[in-house]
Amino acid sequence: MLLSMALAVVAPFAWGQVSETSTTTTTTTEGNGTITEYTPGSAIVLRESSGPRRYRFGKTVSYVTRSGRVLDEDTVRTRVKVGVPVRVHYMGTGDNMMVDRVILDED
Repeated sequence: MLLSMALAVVAPFAWGQVSETSTTTTTTTEGNGTITEYTPGSAIVLRESSGPRRYRFGKTVSYVTRSGRVLDEDTVRTRVKVGVPVRVHYMGTGDNMMVDRVILDED
């Protein structure tokens, strides 16, 4: 009888399953300003209302116009330069702001 009661108390713990779900949230933020420095494949510095801000490029960066048209490499070389107003989508904070999209403020 005592053994039966002990097994009845322990059984739920022995056969119970614990499930844990982990969720990672990635937030993409947007910055905008005029390009003051541009090193293709490496970094871009924008003059923003709060002052200059440096962004690093991620492994893949897409360049698009305001209407969403994707720019090819030749167009990027001629249109993305110092003095051009852009918006950037980035992830991270501080020195780890990684750009994944550069949006020209013109079509």
